[in-house]
Amino acid sequence: MNGPSTAVDLILHHGVVTTLDRSNPTATAVAIRDGKFVRVGGDADVLPLAGPATRVIDLKGRCVLPGLTDNHLHIIRGGLSFNMELRWDGVRALTDAMEMLKRQVAVTPPPQWVRVVGGFTEHQFAEKRLPTLEEINALAPDTPVFLLHLYDRALLNAAALRAVGYTKDTPEPSGGEIVRDARGVPVGLLLAKPNAGILYATLAKGPKLPFEYQVNSTRHFMRELNRLGVTGAIDAGGGFQNYPDDYAVIRKLDEDRQLTIRLAYNLFTQKPKGEKEDFLNWVKTSTYKQGSDYFRHNGGGEMLVFSAADFEDFRQPRPDMPPEMERELEGVVRILATNRWPWRLHATYDETISRALDVYERVARDIPLQGLNWFFDHAETISERSMDRVAALGGGIAVQHRMAYQGEYFVERYGAAAAAATPPFARMLAKGLRVSAGTDATRVASYNPWVSLAWLVTGKTVGGLRLYTERNCLDRETALRMWTENVTWFSNEEGKKGRIQVGQLADLLVPDRDYFACPETEIADITAHLTVVGGKIVYGAGEFAHLDEAAPPTAMPDWSPVRRFGGYDAWADRERGTVIKAAMRQTASPCARARVGDVHDFTALWGALGCACWAV
Repeated sequence: MNGPSTAVDLILHHGVVTTLDRSNPTATAVAIRDGKFVRVGGDADVLPLAGPATRVIDLKGRCVLPGLTDNHLHIIRGGLSFNMELRWDGVRALTDAMEMLKRQVAVTPPPQWVRVVGGFTEHQFAEKRLPTLEEINALAPDTPVFLLHLYDRALLNAAALRAVGYTKDTPEPSGGEIVRDARGVPVGLLLAKPNAGILYATLAKGPKLPFEYQVNSTRHFMRELNRLGVTGAIDAGGGFQNYPDDYAVIRKLDEDRQLTIRLAYNLFTQKPKGEKEDFLNWVKTSTYKQGSDYFRHNGGGEMLVFSAADFEDFRQPRPDMPPEMERELEGVVRILATNRWPWRLHATYDETISRALDVYERVARDIPLQGLNWFFDHAETISERSMDRVAALGGGIAVQHRMAYQGEYFVERYGAAAAAATPPFARMLAKGLRVSAGTDATRVASYNPWVSLAWLVTGKTVGGLRLYTERNCLDRETALRMWTENVTWFSNEEGKKGRIQVGQLADLLVPDRDYFACPETEIADITAHLTVVGGKIVYGAGEFAHLDEAAPPTAMPDWSPVRRFGGYDAWADRERGTVIKAAMRQTASPCARARVGDVHDFTALWGALGCACWAV
C-alpha cells in the first residue's frame, strides 16, 4: 500500500503511449504526481502506484501523445475577442459559411458587429471564392459585417463602412488601399499593398467586450485549443496589443489558476520610430523568464522594428525594406543582447532575413549571441546560405503553416517550382537547425494544430493543392516532434516538457483516432477526446466526457457566435442542416451523443437534448 507521500494523483493505463523519449519510445501506462510524470512504462509497473485517492483511467487501447505546443500563436490578443468572432475555420462550402453569417446577423444587437476574422481561405470552399459585397449587403443591410481574408483584404458591408466613418474624404492609408467607385466613395473593400495596417486599424475601430466578458472569452479560446489537444503556446505579441494593459486578462487568469494552456509571451513593439524606447523601458520593468510554468516572459518580438516588417501578402510583389532597417534593428538587438533577452523576428523573405543577419553578425562581434535562443519566424523563402548563417550564430527558425492557406497565391506569383520548398523545413532539419512548428493564428491561418501537422506530412494546402514533393515532407513522428519537444528550445524549456518522460511536466492528449495509423486525409480532422495539462484533465469528450471538470461558464455575451457555432470544423460535416458532429465534439454532457436530426443552431440543439450548458 502506498502512503500519502508516494501515492500518485492520476494514472492512465491500457493505452498506446508515444513518449518521444528515444530511450523509452512506447508505453502502456503513465503515473502523474504534483503535475509531473513519475513513471512511464507498462501497466504492471504503473498500476501498483495507485492509492485510495488516485484517479485511474482505463484508456481501452487508445493512442496517447505528448501535449501540443504552438510556437507562434496570438492567444492573448485572440482571447480578448474570441467570443465575438464567427469562425469560418474548416467550413468547406461558402453556402454554409453564408448561412452561418445570416444566422449570426439575425441575433447580433446594435451597435455590435459580426466579425469573421481570419483562419480561412477562399480556396477551402467548394466554390473557390469569397462572398461578394453585394451578397453580404443583401444578407446584412443594417448590421456591420467585417470579414478579414488572410493578410490581403477585408470586406465591409455598407453598415460597417458607416460605423468606421470611411467616406470619399478619407485619405489613402500608407501601404494599403481603400477601393472606391467612380465617384471616389469607398465600396467596402480594403486591400493590403502589402501592409496590412489598414485592415487591422479598421478592425480596431469595432466595439470591444468589457473586462469580465474578455476573461470569459479567453477561457473559451483556451477551451477550444484544449479540444484540439493544445497544451501550450508561445504568444508572439501582436499589432494593437499593448503591454501591459492588454495583458490584464491573462494575468488575472494566471493569478486565479484558470489557465489551461501553458503560455510563454514575447513583447511586441507598438510605436514606429519608438521601438528602441519601448525596449529600453521594458528591460527595466520586466525580467526574462519571470513567471511560472504556466505564464512566463519569453523575450522580445515578433516585431522588433517596423522598418523590418515584410508583410507576406503573396498577391502583392515582395516589399523592399527601407534603408534605415539595419540601423534601427541594430539599436534594438543590442539592447536585447546586452540584457540577455532572446528575440524573435517576423521575416517572410530571404532578402529580409539576409539583411537582419548582417545586423546580428555585427552585434555578435561585440556581444556573444550563443545561448540566447533567438529565432526567425516564418522564413518561407529562406536560402541555403541564410540557413547556414543562422546555424553559425546559434539561432533557430519557427515555421508556421501559412502556405497551407496562401500556397495557391504563391504559385500564381512565383511558380510551382519555387513553391516546392517554401518554407524548406525538411532541409532545415537535415542541416541540424533548431526548427519547430506553429500556426500564426488567429488572423491569417487557423489555430488548428492538426491542419499544420497535415501540411507538414502531406505537403498540401487546405484547398487540396500539393505544394511539396516527398523531399520536403516529414514523416508523422518528425512532424509531431516539431509540435512538441522541438518547440521547447524556442521557449527555453528543454527537458521540462515536450515528451512523456519521468520528470517532465505532465501534458498529454488522447486523440479521437490513431494519428500514426489513420489515413493522411484524416489528420486535419483529429480532435482530442482527453487533454491533460499538469496532471489535470482540462478537456474530455466521448467516453471521457464525464471526467471533464474544466468547462468555462457559458459564452458571454448571449449573442456570441461561440454559443451557436463553436470553433473549428463545427459545420464541416453538416449535411442538410445536421450538426450532430459538432454537438458530439463540443459538449461535456453525454446526452449530446444522442442522434439529432435537422437542427439549425446550437441553442435549439441544446433545448432538444435537455442539456444545461454550452461548452466549447
